[in-house]
Amino acid sequence: MTDVALKPFFIGVAENHGDARAEAVGSKAARLARINALGLAVPPAFVMPTHLCEGINRNDQVAGQTLNWGLREGIAQLETATGRRFGDNRSPLFVSVRSGAEKSMPGMLDTILNVGMNQDAVSGLIRLTGNPRLAWDSYRRFVQSYSQLVHGVGAADLGSVLYAVLREEDAVSEDELDCEALERLTAQFIDVTLRISGRRPPEDPADQLEAAARAVYASWQSSRAREYRRINKLEGLVGTAVTVQTMVFGNSGSRSGAGVAFSRNPATGASELYVDFLFDAQGEDLVSGRRTPGDASLFAKWLPAVAEEVAEAAQRLERDFRDIQDIEFTVEDGRLYFLQTRDAGRTPRAALRIAVDMVREELITRAEALQRLEGVDLGHAGSARLKSDAAPLARATPASPGMASGRIALDSEAAKRLARDGEPVILIRREPSTDDVGAFAVAAGILTIAGGRTAHAAVVARQLGKVCLVGCRCLDIDERGRRITLAGCELAEGDWLSLDGESGVILRGRAEIVFEQPEAEMAEVGRWRAEAAASCSQP
Repeated sequence: MTDVALKPFFIGVAENHGDARAEAVGSKAARLARINALGLAVPPAFVMPTHLCEGINRNDQVAGQTLNWGLREGIAQLETATGRRFGDNRSPLFVSVRSGAEKSMPGMLDTILNVGMNQDAVSGLIRLTGNPRLAWDSYRRFVQSYSQLVHGVGAADLGSVLYAVLREEDAVSEDELDCEALERLTAQFIDVTLRISGRRPPEDPADQLEAAARAVYASWQSSRAREYRRINKLEGLVGTAVTVQTMVFGNSGSRSGAGVAFSRNPATGASELYVDFLFDAQGEDLVSGRRTPGDASLFAKWLPAVAEEVAEAAQRLERDFRDIQDIEFTVEDGRLYFLQTRDAGRTPRAALRIAVDMVREELITRAEALQRLEGVDLGHAGSARLKSDAAPLARATPASPGMASGRIALDSEAAKRLARDGEPVILIRREPSTDDVGAFAVAAGILTIAGGRTAHAAVVARQLGKVCLVGCRCLDIDERGRRITLAGCELAEGDWLSLDGESGVILRGRAEIVFEQPEAEMAEVGRWRAEAAASCSQP
């Protein structure tokens, strides 16, 4: 256990002897350590390294022993740092188990939250907080994700149980269920898991933690993760690390929630804070795209002091990392915690504007700006508009700009089939999902019923330069009939639809796309290149 590369790396907990490089602990953890060093609030954490990923996934005995030793050592340090005990019935400790590779792979790897939940710990959380709904909602969330990711229970099997309880309670979503209904739902999830898999989520928190860590390591080999690495030319990465972090509860009431903030607009490059925030929610509710969040103005209206903290931190992190930042945070009863920051994915249009603006602000040099623009298709850096006589059919929230006109596809296979036939595609889904990353790559645009601008799938769409509209509430999908209803208008799979990623307008039929280039910014970059070439040619 003396190899530094295999030791746990601690953040905000204890003196470190582990390897702090992103290659070893993942970029997420390496940056968390930097956030902590800057004095911003980070929940205490420890990291099991990327070097264990391959061994764990091939069931190597030594790797398994190293993992178990590291988890025991790490939890002991978290207990000391927090004054709480894992699985305790009076002052329980709960943790999240998160992934993190050397290069960011948003939404492609698995996360399990609320690890440590069992009957005793639920009682302890109620005693600690006086909030039974928080306790049962968190236990329900743990059972649901653990059953899917560890025991392989299908989302549809658990979903049918959830929908039955929602019908009984005359509720639209889990957010409307009281603690009694959540307790009943949790018990039914456990019953379904036992019936389908022959197992139930274990009561022993140590068993939960080991299985969760192994599941996160295993997600490195998932089909969506492999496809993402192929598309983004990341096949040379060692594997994912596993970050075990003290839970903070965004689902603990009206002064709590989960948010994502960009230090600049990742769609246009405008120098403005770009925030999505869900009240009384955990982070997975937001980045999964299952729920539609509020924006910066709503966040600032209800939590003005916290919103100001986020804005100040975003600027501080951008100056420190010298690039636009994509920041995940949680608010627990009015207190702000940071969970992640990474260099943000951005459209070609945003990449151009951000590079030019950061040079003007003396944040980066011209040489650095030109290096960042290498590989960016500046032919797609302009704005565009749809030329059509059709009246707007509906509107949605723009998550990635641009214009797209194509044939409707209702799943990944249909999208790939139409693309193989040479047709432009508009992929329509209930919610943005990273499972559709292969279809994103071939689609011209994406339209969803639910989700927000900062859902992981929307982030991926921006990285790929795809038009993306989310939160279209007047859209309904009939997957069996292969049709949609959009603002009362029925359309079939294969019909033409056009998306305006600037205004959020949706048009029926095929529209011509007219492009306009940002001449001033392109000219400035052209001058930099000419000056760089001239300096290189001088003797």
